[in-house]
Amino acid sequence: MGDAVRARVAEIVAAEAGRDGPLLPILNRVQAEFGHVPRDVLPDIAAALNISRADIHGVVTFYHDYKDAPQGRTIVRLCRAEACQAMGGRAVAAEVQAALGLGWGETTPDGAVTLEAVYCLGLCACAPAAMIGAEVLGRVDAEAVLAAVSR
Repeated sequence: MGDAVRARVAEIVAAEAGRDGPLLPILNRVQAEFGHVPRDVLPDIAAALNISRADIHGVVTFYHDYKDAPQGRTIVRLCRAEACQAMGGRAVAAEVQAALGLGWGETTPDGAVTLEAVYCLGLCACAPAAMIGAEVLGRVDAEAVLAAVSR
């Protein structure tokens, strides 16, 4: 991580530190700016807020939307909840993983796609479900997921 990233995080911390409960706004802004919360800046944030690194680590790992590495330009989320599994979601996931060459939480080497498991997209009646970027799809098969990814 470079000095420019550290300096920008310091600016974000300075702008938010006076708020009540500044940690989440700081992490949100860092995530928005860099696409993830670099692990290397956690000690800097902890020192600035006079809290432990363990406290920050606990928050970052508790909330699944905070990422510790850059994500792909397209995020593919496949539902792993019971209704989707009962309607063939396991097979869809296996085919998508094989086609993309990814495991859960991994990103393609070119940074194009990240594959994530989620546990309910609210489309139980239209299972199996997927979310490609901001688009939610129901009754998907692997071909539909891969076609949506390539758009």
